[in-house]
Amino acid sequence: MCALSLPPPILVADHDSLGRLVGTLALCPVVAVDTESNSLHAYRERVCLIQFSTLAADYIVDPIRLPDLSPLAPFFANPGQQKVFHAAEYDLICLKRDFNWQARNLFDTMIAVRTLGWPQNGLASTLEAQFGVKLNKRHQRANWAARPLAPDQLAYARLDTHYLIPLRRQLGQALDQSGYWGEAKEEFDRLCQLNGLNGRTLPQFDPQNFWHISGARDLSGREAATLRELYMYRDQCARRLNRPPFKVISDSTLLAIAKAQPHSLADLAPLPGMTPNQIHRHGHPILQTVARGYKAPLPRPLRIEHEDEAVLERYEALRKWRKQKAQKRGVESDVIIPRDVLLELARRAPQSAADLDFVPGLGPTRRAKYGDEIVQLLNPQA
Repeated sequence: MCALSLPPPILVADHDSLGRLVGTLALCPVVAVDTESNSLHAYRERVCLIQFSTLAADYIVDPIRLPDLSPLAPFFANPGQQKVFHAAEYDLICLKRDFNWQARNLFDTMIAVRTLGWPQNGLASTLEAQFGVKLNKRHQRANWAARPLAPDQLAYARLDTHYLIPLRRQLGQALDQSGYWGEAKEEFDRLCQLNGLNGRTLPQFDPQNFWHISGARDLSGREAATLRELYMYRDQCARRLNRPPFKVISDSTLLAIAKAQPHSLADLAPLPGMTPNQIHRHGHPILQTVARGYKAPLPRPLRIEHEDEAVLERYEALRKWRKQKAQKRGVESDVIIPRDVLLELARRAPQSAADLDFVPGLGPTRRAKYGDEIVQLLNPQA
């Protein structure tokens, strides 16, 4: 079916329509899911749309008009219903953050595509290759929190889930035929176990994170103190304006100001990103911030935790082995074993196949497929 001939999606924006959707989803063994957020337009992003597709219809839930979406929690937690996402990790983080939902029984079409070694794993390229459908990404950077939503925005949003169930069917068959279903299933389950936030608390603003700005570690102590003050000033502005910090002042501009140590508005004018409008908005506060930085205590660089030399040697050996496996199979290296699992193997240095049972993230399929090689690699004298 051509995208232009599809019936309009069903907008779920009131309590009654939400109840009908919950009843419909409860009868579906497989449902496609996606989200749209406003990360490019707000200081703290939020989920602004949740798209669902069944074999019969497409639904778009409006969390802004429906503040209580708790009736959907049982659907996500139900292990008897499969939720089909494309690149699920970010969606799971957002759903956990905003609604505290725990997802069970996932099928991630991007993971499946990567496991199969298909040349491109983006949703647009995959749908075009498999169904001849071309997605119009014109609304990719839209402010999804703005209301009302235009019909073409709703049409755009629904296409991110409309074809996922047929795509899941094709990918499932391909995984079965290739013998890679077990590996893909382990990655789907690992996503569920990560619980969206991977056990971490929600991120909070930390002034010390200014060290993560590219080039910050090359600054002098006084310049670093200034950058820290500028970093805090930008965050205060972003909170007040409800804008992403990078849209207030870019990282590169903050770094340039810290290096220049300006004393006047004229000193700001040549710096990259300091347009006349920016100088009008921020010029005097920036000069005051620079002055504070000149008097502030010198910040201590963040400590970088270093692994033991033996761990690094084992990791490098495992990395080379993984790269060879990936090249032979025609996939990206982390398809063989994810990086965090590889590092855990290097840290634990399992001495036997039985030891592999205790390595987090290394499922039974990979243990059976690669276990003997890994143990031999890490214990060549055994």
